[in-house]
Amino acid sequence: MHRSGVTMAWNVFKFCTALRGLGSIMILLVLGIIGVTYYAVVITNYGPALFDGGLDSIISLSVLIPFHFLLAMLLWSYFSVVFTDPGGVPPKWRPAIDEENGDIDPMIGLEFDGASSGLQQSSMLGDPANPRVRICRKCNQLKPPRCHHCSVCGRCILKMDHHCVWVVNCVGALNYKYFLLFLFYTFLETALVTLSLLPSFIAFFSDGEIPGTPGTLATTFLSFVLNLAFSLSVMGFLIMHISLVAGNTTTIEAYEKKTTPKWRYDLGRRRNFEQVFGTDKKYWFIPAYSEEDLRRMPALQGLEYPSRPELDIQGFEHLLSG
Repeated sequence: MHRSGVTMAWNVFKFCTALRGLGSIMILLVLGIIGVTYYAVVITNYGPALFDGGLDSIISLSVLIPFHFLLAMLLWSYFSVVFTDPGGVPPKWRPAIDEENGDIDPMIGLEFDGASSGLQQSSMLGDPANPRVRICRKCNQLKPPRCHHCSVCGRCILKMDHHCVWVVNCVGALNYKYFLLFLFYTFLETALVTLSLLPSFIAFFSDGEIPGTPGTLATTFLSFVLNLAFSLSVMGFLIMHISLVAGNTTTIEAYEKKTTPKWRYDLGRRRNFEQVFGTDKKYWFIPAYSEEDLRRMPALQGLEYPSRPELDIQGFEHLLSG
């Protein structure tokens, strides 16, 4: 039993090391796919028709204008996810204190570690009767609410959703919106490319002669297949994350709370959406937040989250009775 545990830990370590090693390779792969697609759509198929005049020019413009706009938004969102820190625990972070009573917030860290785990962790803080605060055994520090340890990054991430190899980064409180926008614009861009290259793809299976060199034809065929595959896969991933945002939960939390009928952070769809995208509509579709939202919405900083008071009380009483 001990040996199997050691073997599993070693395998996880090797897997995490391999993910770290991918690094810029994945970024280059993404840029390579974009480059092939750009060559097929702009250079080979629609760019030359811009100067032909008539209907062909109109069709080319109707494809190339949204193509370049979506590509710009995709790249902006992508590099925002890549280069934005998902949120780490401040070195001297401590739970919020009730200034009136001098007590720790009774629900801080009340998540899904279970009553026995919470009691054990609280005893480390000197209060075995108060299962309020979690401690990361790997980082040896306190964990804010909704915080999880990432074995790939080697640290605790605020409101961690998952570690994404495509962005070579964790997806957490500070870059989750950017990740969702990256999915959104990727789906729109790949769907547009798929539809625009569909006539050329159908022509491959016709008996007529197809204009172009073998290289340009191969690039068009490859671009269609890649973008079709990505549009379908990203669509499924996007739908999943839309449902998570609607319930104000993360991928990790959705797995952990699958036996919990009510979720204390579920504030209603509108407020759940604002917890990720902010309240300023002008910023909803760009990878940025307004200064006003950053100042008055603690959830966007990843350390504090509004919750439903009735579920806070019920959950706390249940944990104490356990």
